[in-house]
Amino acid sequence: MNKRLALALVVGICLLHSIPFVILINIAFKSPHDTSSKWATPLYLYLGNVVHAWQNAHLSQALVNSLVITVSAVTLVVLIGALASYPLARFPTRWNRVVYTLCISCLIVPALAVLVSLYSLVVNLNGIDTYWAIVLIHVSFALPLTIFLYTGFLRTIPRELDEAALLDGCNHISLFLRILLPLLRPVTATVIILVGITIWNDYQFSVFFLQDPSVQTVPVALSSFFSQYQNDLDWVAAGCLISILPASLVYLFLQRYFVKGLTEGVAK
Repeated sequence: MNKRLALALVVGICLLHSIPFVILINIAFKSPHDTSSKWATPLYLYLGNVVHAWQNAHLSQALVNSLVITVSAVTLVVLIGALASYPLARFPTRWNRVVYTLCISCLIVPALAVLVSLYSLVVNLNGIDTYWAIVLIHVSFALPLTIFLYTGFLRTIPRELDEAALLDGCNHISLFLRILLPLLRPVTATVIILVGITIWNDYQFSVFFLQDPSVQTVPVALSSFFSQYQNDLDWVAAGCLISILPASLVYLFLQRYFVKGLTEGVAK
């Protein structure tokens, strides 16, 4: 009985969360002349809304900008976070505990609290409307959570692996790259999903530091598109659908590898 109740609860929650996506798809692929309810799924496929949204919202350039920024920032976050977490997890000295505590403390600092000083710094460095500035900003704010996840996962890996590798002649760099890094695939997938989706959907930093339309990301481009075509819900829905597809596909792809990496790590 408890299992049936839990299953019914899970199904109910899934159906509840799927309602906005069903409405979004219905509106995006429905003809402007179709006056039926937004709950009614059209029996035809109308792509005119997608074409209009793609052309008027300039999503092609925005998607390229978001892709470059997200991939660059996530790559740096994974590399720096994994490397920084290794000594914090494996060498619990007093200094390392202080550094770890400072990193975790940064999680409670809201981004808006330092936005004014950060904007002034970026202006002085001539970083407005540049990729490198927004990438470094995203990396800085994503590292505390990344270090927290990597450090916690590394602490669950037995230290006997380190001792055996060191006895076989490995140094600490080889130990990390050849022994520990392959075991970090589950948490790496988690970091990529959490950090990547956060950066892809970021608006608060992009709207301030990417003011030129040629470097604007998808959320900023869609915001301008919404304000201009707020009465054309079918175009707006199509633009939203285009913007969430890349992140959704990456999430589904990494979710599969997350489970695979987790089972391989347990088997080893």
